[in-house]
Amino acid sequence: MSMPPGWAPLSSASVRRRTKPGRRLTGATIPAASARVVAAILLVASPLPALADRAYVTCQNGTALSVLDLTSGAEVARWSVPGQPAGVAVAASGAIYTVAADSKTIRRHDRTGQVLAEVTLDGGPIGIAHDESRGRIFVSDWYNARIWVLADQSLEPLQELTTGAAPAGLALSPDGRFLASADRDADQVSIFDAGTLALLHRVSVGTRPFGLRFAPDGRLFAGNVGSDDLSILDPGSGARLATVPVGARPYGVAFAAGRAFVTNQYEDTLSVIDLATLKDLGRIDVGEYPEGIDTTAEGTRIVVANWFENTVTVVDTQSLQVVAVLDTCDGPRAFGRFIAGTAD
Repeated sequence: MSMPPGWAPLSSASVRRRTKPGRRLTGATIPAASARVVAAILLVASPLPALADRAYVTCQNGTALSVLDLTSGAEVARWSVPGQPAGVAVAASGAIYTVAADSKTIRRHDRTGQVLAEVTLDGGPIGIAHDESRGRIFVSDWYNARIWVLADQSLEPLQELTTGAAPAGLALSPDGRFLASADRDADQVSIFDAGTLALLHRVSVGTRPFGLRFAPDGRLFAGNVGSDDLSILDPGSGARLATVPVGARPYGVAFAAGRAFVTNQYEDTLSVIDLATLKDLGRIDVGEYPEGIDTTAEGTRIVVANWFENTVTVVDTQSLQVVAVLDTCDGPRAFGRFIAGTAD
């Protein structure tokens, strides 16, 4: 299966031609040439994330997964994951779920990489979210406007939910009440009751929503790759609360220290948004074609997967400084929750 529309990367030159200027945060970057040299020093000199913080970074091009120790900055393992993996969900219990889009395979791994269960789904699996309290895995089907509901141990299909066209990212609210899907080709977000799985709302958003996530206060943020903005929703009422301009082609969203961080694929940046005021605080330069983004358990670090660069960028959430750039396997995507012990 070819990757779904909108997932094939452009060339670096094409990306940079589309780049538009944004206000950079003073002192927030390390030059690319020196980033790896100073990474180890900064990891020692800065307050470190919890020992449990490991990043499980799916690499589509390399058919692999890099396991990164965020304390030492080392890649401690590299797993073979056939089928071009992109989607990922890490469970508190220790399981790591991957979505290999080319082979249409969902796998449950333990933390050594051993495959404990797998299933092949007939469609276009992309996004994934885990409802650990109810023992469910949700997987979006790009080609058939649906979400598969799977048992999280056996990966047995249990149910299907109908979405709008081309659902991509999935997210579960921190309180477990809501499941949301970004329906890219419908320019909408579908919101379900995560307990009963009943559809609650279909909300029109910006153009081509792709990644989305719930903020700690329960609001839902969706990145619209076609209109270069965030749609902010109340999942309970289905109301659109705000639209916030960000960088070019916003892909993923994560939260820490009272801020939203948004990966901008065409700018090689993060937009930083104040959660209280929704004010744009500026941009942080990261690696080339940033995509997946997640937060460490204590909320002290944001980690960004840079698809074209085969790295992740680690950002201190208080100082907004880049504190490390770590090498990964080829083509890191990390589309989902990929850090063990991730904060909500």
